[in-house]
Amino acid sequence: MTTYTELLASLRPNDDHSTDAHIPDSWMQGRTTYGGLTAALSLQGALQLVDDIPIRSAQVAFVGPVGGDIKIRPTLLRRGKNTAFVSVDVVAESGVTAQSIFAFGARRESSLHFDDMPKPNTRSPEEIESFFDADRPRPGFTQNFDMLIENGARPISGSEEKSIGLWMRHLDPDTPQDATAVLAIGDAPPPAAMSMLAVPSRISSMTWMAEFMTDDITTDAAGWYFAQHTAQLAKDGYSSQSMRLWNRDGEPILVGRQTIAVFG
Repeated sequence: MTTYTELLASLRPNDDHSTDAHIPDSWMQGRTTYGGLTAALSLQGALQLVDDIPIRSAQVAFVGPVGGDIKIRPTLLRRGKNTAFVSVDVVAESGVTAQSIFAFGARRESSLHFDDMPKPNTRSPEEIESFFDADRPRPGFTQNFDMLIENGARPISGSEEKSIGLWMRHLDPDTPQDATAVLAIGDAPPPAAMSMLAVPSRISSMTWMAEFMTDDITTDAAGWYFAQHTAQLAKDGYSSQSMRLWNRDGEPILVGRQTIAVFG
């Protein structure tokens, strides 16, 4: 199995700031690359052009299946004194398979400073069972993560719960605590609406928006983050959900939204 840090180390930067990469089978989700990894590799590409300003937001469109040999192509859209915008295309043999825009912003003084994103009361990771059911198959990419179910229900359980809470961490002990690693794990939980399904149905992430609440991404030494995903609408074959992520100390790290296509 190729670990997260091994995968990053295998990236091959080119003189034009593009990067060549190969996605191993252990990071696949069905016929495409796991979306969180696609977003993380795209951000890694953007850092080829802007590596001195903290990331503030990411907007990712999953255009088509990503897999095998790919090229990551960043373009600097604008750079000012305190901000920068970079677009990134992930290109495979079939063409553009993912497209992202990353906004970077330097820390600045402001009269506004508040936090209305309290972390839910949870048990500690040491008290919780695995999210994965040994009797059910699981997507290949999930072998790269440790995930524990704190609240809500597992996928395809016919539950009425619209929200799911999970403790999550990279299993690779060498994974850095940075924004790229957070993107790589932030999309790991299945859509919250999947818990409401009574029979298996195919799903596909279409878009993912993530905003970083801090430029200090650190958590505890074990690497645990807590995620709460809530399905807010499901209609006409699509579901929209909110996504929130905190570190072990309850400090907000990321907030996001996702659009999911539901085939069934």
